Amino acid sequence: MPVSPVAHAEDLADFVDASPSSYHAAAEVARRLEGAGFESLDETDAWPGTAGKYMVVRDGAVIAWVVPASASTTTPVRVFGAHSDSPGFKLKPQPTTGRLGWLQAGVEVYGGPLLNSWLDRELRLAGRLVLHDGRAVLADSGPLLRLPQLAIHLDREANDGLKLDKQAHTQPVWGLGVPESADLLAEVAASATVDGAPVDPARIRGFDLVTADAARGAVFGKDDAFFAAGRLDDLASVHAGAVALTAAAEGFDGDHIPVLAVFDHEEIGSATRSGAAGPFLEDVLERIGLALGADRGERMRALASSWCVSSDVGHSVHPNYAEKHDPQVRPVLGSGPILKINANQRYATDGAGAAAWSRWCESAGVTSQSFVSNNTVPCGSTIGPITATRLGIRTVDVGIPILSMHSARELAGVSDLADLARVAEAFFRD
Repeated sequence: MPVSPVAHAEDLADFVDASPSSYHAAAEVARRLEGAGFESLDETDAWPGTAGKYMVVRDGAVIAWVVPASASTTTPVRVFGAHSDSPGFKLKPQPTTGRLGWLQAGVEVYGGPLLNSWLDRELRLAGRLVLHDGRAVLADSGPLLRLPQLAIHLDREANDGLKLDKQAHTQPVWGLGVPESADLLAEVAASATVDGAPVDPARIRGFDLVTADAARGAVFGKDDAFFAAGRLDDLASVHAGAVALTAAAEGFDGDHIPVLAVFDHEEIGSATRSGAAGPFLEDVLERIGLALGADRGERMRALASSWCVSSDVGHSVHPNYAEKHDPQVRPVLGSGPILKINANQRYATDGAGAAAWSRWCESAGVTSQSFVSNNTVPCGSTIGPITATRLGIRTVDVGIPILSMHSARELAGVSDLADLARVAEAFFRD
């Protein structure tokens, strides 16, 4: 990569700061790619069949691709997949609540967050507001909310086993007063604009708003080894893919079509119109083929020689909980991206995928590690098996090792972040 690992991490901090929700993440990817010459397409328009750099946004998801001048009806694709959402809390209907002189926000648990990690930190409320005329606008309250923990004097057993009720103990405070005289949506609307003016709360007809840690990402530790930030699962992969595609697109004229696919809703199963289990990627790939003049048989031939790299975070060995990891396979921060393997295909990697990943890493000059779960610890999954099942594309699951996965603030290795982007660029170029 043309920048140092620390500079890459600082750029990731900017990216995460600009992406407090999946909708913001998709918009930030689009903004960066537009600056690199990518043309934004609308799904309701006809798409060009000419060489160029293109992208399309669907809600909190975005897909971008490069069509080389040599592209034909059977040109395969190289898909680098990631997801834009992260665990946390989502605002409920009638969100302005409170009691005993406190204003609170009615929220619902989204995905599988480490609940205790959200305590005692300033939180943003961000996402989209949908107005009376159907327009959607982005909103970001900035630091507004907090989940205050009960003092140790009132819970003497807190250090022996903290237990949080998902309803009673996770409703953040955001002000003082009575709910009847306050409007949380009005606070959020003040951060959004439409036609150059702040959004009128009376015009809001729908919303998708989530919490996000308000603190900026930071490089720290001996020799600047560590990077901590919220939503590294999976904005670290989204950022790496966007950086790689931007670099690979310059003068690209390969024998395949590089594709960056950023999906929403991975943390809750991906079964939405903008999730990996939905039709978004299939729709886009079909339209690319149709624009090139391909018939169904030619599109199937193209997919048969295509690849997908599904990139998501994995577990680094934890020095305080070594027994939770495989006794032999123990990836650690700072030793390279990981190849994720599972016998039951919770990850899509097989022998052919492992060999291909090894070639891309070698091409990028990057050392890779393997990850496999301890047999007694259930294995999570990714968009990899979903994409392979939907499209039949050969798929390999990879990522970076982190600690504190699903915490409000996760921990990664600075060098791993840059190395992932380097391998992603090699995958796109190859």
